[in-house]
Amino acid sequence: MSILVFLTLNEMKTKIAVFPGSFDPFTKGHEFVVKKALEVFDEVIIGIGVNTSKEYLFPIEKRINHIQTIYKSNKDVKVKTYDGLTTKFCKSIHAKHIVRGLRNTIDFEYEKAIAEMNFTLDTIETVFFMSRNEVGAINATIVREIFKSDGTIDSFVSFAETLV
Repeated sequence: MSILVFLTLNEMKTKIAVFPGSFDPFTKGHEFVVKKALEVFDEVIIGIGVNTSKEYLFPIEKRINHIQTIYKSNKDVKVKTYDGLTTKFCKSIHAKHIVRGLRNTIDFEYEKAIAEMNFTLDTIETVFFMSRNEVGAINATIVREIFKSDGTIDSFVSFAETLV
């Protein structure tokens, strides 16, 4: 005997999370957060925020290409750029969650305040993932300094050659 089931659009909804940041560059620590987020969400949108008053080391096109290279075989990860409030971007793509990585208590205090504001602004929930030892010390600011000083960043960034 066969049973035919019809699902409404609400029942077929995809759980979408946004992982926002400048990703200058996208590090193995960021990859860890995406990996953990994919265990919880159907789709992860890596949202590269565009801030015209900020100077970036890597141009936006290089950052987009770099991240797309990492996830070229994963249809559940997409890369999009946005400007303005992250919560407004989340609403525009029907995401109800933001994902963030935490390395330490300093990150927690900072991210907790932002999470509370995001919820107050647009009822967007934030889900935190704790880093593991192998990626806990990776910091994009330090990686940029290594790169600017002609150091090798391959230990901290996958496909680093796509950034050059």
